[in-house]
Amino acid sequence: MQVYWIMGRSANSRNRVFELEGASVKNRAYDPALMEDPSLIIYYPVRQWGSSHIVTNGDQTDTIYEGLHQGRTFEQSLALREFEPDGPHYTPRISAVIDTGQNSYSLSILKTNDNDPSACLRHYYGYSGFKRGTGHCIHTYRSEEGGVLRPFKGEPFEVPLFETMDETAAFYWQQLNEDNKIALLVKFIDAQTGEVKFHIRNKK
Repeated sequence: MQVYWIMGRSANSRNRVFELEGASVKNRAYDPALMEDPSLIIYYPVRQWGSSHIVTNGDQTDTIYEGLHQGRTFEQSLALREFEPDGPHYTPRISAVIDTGQNSYSLSILKTNDNDPSACLRHYYGYSGFKRGTGHCIHTYRSEEGGVLRPFKGEPFEVPLFETMDETAAFYWQQLNEDNKIALLVKFIDAQTGEVKFHIRNKK
């Protein structure tokens, strides 16, 4: 399973929904007339190339997808990117790939050192095999200090995954801040057959 959600504090960011497009999921404006700036907030969070299932919080989804086409690894593709240029927050870029062919998954976060944009910290985490009922989570921020959002710190932490997509979606939807939550998706991948299913929740 992959679980991904988006949050937003501005009207522009909240004017979004998830939409299924074949084996991909994209963000789109709920009301295009109200969209002020699509950069950094409109992208494909979910794409698939063969047995590799990509999920990210930005347009680096396409960088990884295109890299797989060209024979680059997950890490090699992300070496071409860094945190988002949205100072003073400098939102971290979070990425993950499940490879059902290798029975493994990888997570990454590209971030500043406490909002200093002079260098990009690149952290990669690899996992072999799947532990039933358990996943790993990275999120963008850990706190707000003086109006500035501080990046996630530490290693990915374990989180629960439930027997069904509906249960998993309901659990995480309830955990999210009611004012700021926008949309959530759960992607279920059958490692044996390759079958993929989605559960999408949009607040709007």
